[in-house]
Amino acid sequence: MEDHKLKVFCTVAETKSFSKTSQIIHLTQPAVSLQIQALEELYETKLFDRSSNSINLTSAGEVLYRYSKCILELYAELEMEIGKITGLIKGSISIGASTTLGNYVLPNLIYDFKKTHPKIGINIQIGNTKRVLDLLTSGVIDFGLVEGDTTGHKIKVEPVLSDELVFILPAVHPWAKKKAISILEITEEPFIVREEGSGTRQIVEKYLLSHGIKISDMHVVLVLGSTESIKEAVERGMGISIMSRWAVRKEVKYGTLKYVTAKEDKILRNFSLIMPKNSVVSHAVDEFISYIRRYPYDSLLPK
Repeated sequence: MEDHKLKVFCTVAETKSFSKTSQIIHLTQPAVSLQIQALEELYETKLFDRSSNSINLTSAGEVLYRYSKCILELYAELEMEIGKITGLIKGSISIGASTTLGNYVLPNLIYDFKKTHPKIGINIQIGNTKRVLDLLTSGVIDFGLVEGDTTGHKIKVEPVLSDELVFILPAVHPWAKKKAISILEITEEPFIVREEGSGTRQIVEKYLLSHGIKISDMHVVLVLGSTESIKEAVERGMGISIMSRWAVRKEVKYGTLKYVTAKEDKILRNFSLIMPKNSVVSHAVDEFISYIRRYPYDSLLPK
């Protein structure tokens, strides 16, 4: 029932790009242009000023944008109210997720969610926190799930899950039978780290510094650009590393890797749900967010 032309129009207005709108709406760029042209013919006026290098709304376009947002929000509220009466929830959800969540947590959560909500389609885009924030502010995704700092952005931030980083070891390492080790013990071990700029590396560096240790004090043997490559290197006995428990839960379950915690204090961070302020979400999005809040995450981790 939602007016597709208005959704296309609003997306162009927010992204200021026909090509980005094409990717978001899943239409060809000529089809996007035709939708805008149809609206301009209907109202007999130009809605966008294309005279400069950017695309900007005309005065008429600004009026249409303001009313279109209200209309689309009413459609979302209508869908939610009807869904409450019928018990039928359908629609699609677009999510942005950071690497650890997108690769190691969300697949299980979505699998369980789809058992009771088969008519809801879910699309995930995985990237670092900055990438997810960009997708959110440009309207590409309904909400994001990220770790790290999101200050300075006009969004709602809600912590939903605590994440612990641990020392990961080859299964045959002498420490493999221990529960915890001192942070000072790792300075002499071959150490594998993520590349500079990685969110995980930033947390690791901050933690080490809190105990008077710099990365330069470590015996760094490898700097790798992905979680999977680090796990492979550790499995082959090339060194130890620090990463999320979520990222190694399968390897720990099957015994190819072990992990131990620090005696001093845990290495913790929060995963947060991020959304635009004052947004009206669809019934499908509202249902999925409620599911995220109450999901038994600990049940996924090896005991």
